[in-house]
Amino acid sequence: MILVAGATGFLGGEVTRLLRAAGKPVRALARTTSEAGKKAALEGHGAEIHHGDLKAPESLAAACLGATTVVSTASATLSRQDGDSIDTVDRDGQIALVDAAAAAGVKHFVFVSFAPLPVDCALQRAKRAVEARIRESGMTYTILQPTDFMEVWLSPALGFDAAHGKARVLGAGDKATSFISLGDVARFAAAAVDAPGARNATFTLGGPEAVSYLDVIRAFEAAGGPKVEVEHVPEAALEAQLAGATNAVEEAFGALMLSTARGLPVSSAEALEAMPMTLTSVADYAKRSLA
Repeated sequence: MILVAGATGFLGGEVTRLLRAAGKPVRALARTTSEAGKKAALEGHGAEIHHGDLKAPESLAAACLGATTVVSTASATLSRQDGDSIDTVDRDGQIALVDAAAAAGVKHFVFVSFAPLPVDCALQRAKRAVEARIRESGMTYTILQPTDFMEVWLSPALGFDAAHGKARVLGAGDKATSFISLGDVARFAAAAVDAPGARNATFTLGGPEAVSYLDVIRAFEAAGGPKVEVEHVPEAALEAQLAGATNAVEEAFGALMLSTARGLPVSSAEALEAMPMTLTSVADYAKRSLA
């Protein structure tokens, strides 16, 4: 049995789908307050729903009972309910899940973290604290550290709408980042469950090439998209936004945006040796978005 924490999120839901498609038994951790449609989708894939909450450590022991592997993608960054924060979910909640898994005899813990940032923030400190707890737990572990998701950072939600001829870029737009597809991160997480080379390993994850925002815009235009009107957000404005953050989530996005403006090139070479696959390129993403 594989317990997936964060299963009602975009990434966790895709991990659940992939594991079920591979015939793995999956227990999806969901809160009683999670959207009914999301839980129904998980059940549609054949996952067993288990109600629990990372903020309620007493609920995690039962969730881990009988599980051989835990895959955790949970975070309070994109989706939050009452009481959710970087401290309560990304740090304390994840640590409580690690402790509950170890106490229940779980053999393998797969944790989706994120790539080290040059600009520090509470979210980064939380992720590194969880990673340390996992390594000290005695369980076999796989820690995945992806960089920016294409589907988030290169999307209209953040002002990047190259498919419709407008793009807000961070900084000058000429620094390279290894944007990675959310689907590829899900494939790595699902593959890590069985891959011998993924045991007791920490992998940075990026796309097949490091590209700048301006490179991405050229990829959209080359794929048949319209000429893109570019709006730049100066680094000074990003620095001011980070300095003015009023909570840890705002600080996290400020640090992520400033780090991206300055470039986040990482390599997936070691991960691909352990879990071979073909990664989604920015050109692939552009074609898919335009379609």
